[in-house]
Amino acid sequence: MTLPTVLVADDDRSIRTVLTQALGRSGYQVRTTGNAATLWRWVEEGEGDLVITDVVMPDENGLDLIPRIKRIRPELRVVVMSAQSTLMTAVKATQRGAFEYLPKPFDLKELLSVVARALATPLPPGPPPAPRDAEERLPLIGRSMAMQDIYRIIARLTTADLTVMVNGESGTGKELVARALHDYGRRRAGPFVAINMAAIPRELIESELFGHERGAFTGATNRSQGRFEQAAGGTLFLDEIGDMPPEAQTRLLRVLQEGEFTTVGGRLPVKANVRIIAATHRDLRQAIRAGMFREDLFYRLNVVPIRLPPLRERIEDIPILARHFLEQVQQSGLAAKTLSDAALERLSAHRWPGNVRELENLIRRLAALYPQETISAEVIDNELAENALSPDGGATAAPGQQHGQHQEPLVAAVERHIRQFLLSNRDGLPLRDIYDRVISEVERPLIQMTLASTKGNQIKAAAMLGLNRNTLRKKIRDLEIPVVRGIG
Repeated sequence: MTLPTVLVADDDRSIRTVLTQALGRSGYQVRTTGNAATLWRWVEEGEGDLVITDVVMPDENGLDLIPRIKRIRPELRVVVMSAQSTLMTAVKATQRGAFEYLPKPFDLKELLSVVARALATPLPPGPPPAPRDAEERLPLIGRSMAMQDIYRIIARLTTADLTVMVNGESGTGKELVARALHDYGRRRAGPFVAINMAAIPRELIESELFGHERGAFTGATNRSQGRFEQAAGGTLFLDEIGDMPPEAQTRLLRVLQEGEFTTVGGRLPVKANVRIIAATHRDLRQAIRAGMFREDLFYRLNVVPIRLPPLRERIEDIPILARHFLEQVQQSGLAAKTLSDAALERLSAHRWPGNVRELENLIRRLAALYPQETISAEVIDNELAENALSPDGGATAAPGQQHGQHQEPLVAAVERHIRQFLLSNRDGLPLRDIYDRVISEVERPLIQMTLASTKGNQIKAAAMLGLNRNTLRKKIRDLEIPVVRGIG
């Protein structure tokens, strides 16, 4: 019996040695090379049963080699390794026909498992071509192992239309995952429509989702499309699905089971031609036990679960994220900034209760408010201390005095306040009145909380709120907000 032959291409001699030994002990024949040209010659000559290739090699990109291999040897499986551990690498590898993508450093047991599966698994149909502008988009940032797992899941789902449930704390990037699944999936030519279940009064949810006919209820003067119709041919992102009221859960379940729906006040069924991606920060299994969420709906939505880790579980990504956000603010016209090594250490030591969103807001604030080119550790300490909020809205102690307490960030506190108000609306108010009520209910406490977090510094508060300083002063006067003693 002839042993399977594995062709290995990597310009790192130590990796070639390790793979030769590990694959040899597992019963495979191995041929190794440090360049793409030799690998291509072997493929043309009909050698090998499996290819393991690095992405960056001296003479050619390993990803560019995959389509050429597939044209002349469609049965030859290709496993891609890369130290460029980004979402785009995983997506490109999958969309160009790789059997699997493994980030470096890789686990030998996992690699051997992949090799065994690749040699035993029939090849699926070829994936669709990658979007032309894929090179320019990088929706998710991070090289931690937790993020690598997410990249690989997203890459595998580019050829499938499966329903996905994204779970993670507020600020971890759940909508970015949903957008990536859409942008690199089969439905990328269609619309991406998002709706936040927690931000809509329960009386309006069915109309928002399924649309309504003229005269269906008071104020329905025209037929209105719902989000299912707006997303036809594309993706419907149901954010904070755990906040959906029971009656809407029942109707959504029926749509997922039957593939069609009727508008509010309508009689004729409408085909539901959408891919569903749901997201929540809640523990839905606990909500099921409490009778707050339908178990049958959960299993319909949780076909492919993706858990987004909080930032404190992937602290190795913090320097990469911080530099990425600094590049973004520089592109918006602000002066270039860098972070000192000590400043990066301070960022990595923070617990980040607001996750990536909190880090992004901090970096934008630093770039806008501080003139120095290099941000120091002292600046980081001051900002983290001044802008941390306790659950009652007051400023917290400095990072070293928090003793690991989980503080609620400003954005989360405001979102909670808005959600509580909207869900308490039982009067069936028109959207314009709801908007006015939300502004009146939220604006005063928002300004108060911001002033408290800046210790009365109205310059910083205006910058955080995105207001002109004079506009902020007028609002303070009109809303009769007590002036906090401090700067500004």
